[in-house]
Amino acid sequence: MTDSPDNNPERDTLLEFPCDFPIKAFGKKDADFENRVFELVRAHVPELTRDNVSARESSGGKYVAVTAQIVAHSQAQLDAIYGDLTRSGAVLMSL
Repeated sequence: MTDSPDNNPERDTLLEFPCDFPIKAFGKKDADFENRVFELVRAHVPELTRDNVSARESSGGKYVAVTAQIVAHSQAQLDAIYGDLTRSGAVLMSL
């Protein structure tokens, strides 16, 4: 019996690990959004520094996009990061 891709942490991926990988999170602009994204990603990437994180406001200034440039070590790590971002409630969308 073969594991389905959703149940197999070692599922096939087009990525070769370790690799540079941008984590992008979008949310409503507030004073703490960038810091929340930083802390959520850093929980899975302890070596992440503020220098690896950038933010850009939307043209109307209502939203902000935060990008954390990381070195990803596995698909499971990326899945855990995206899971935490999704569950945070502050992140409207992540890529």
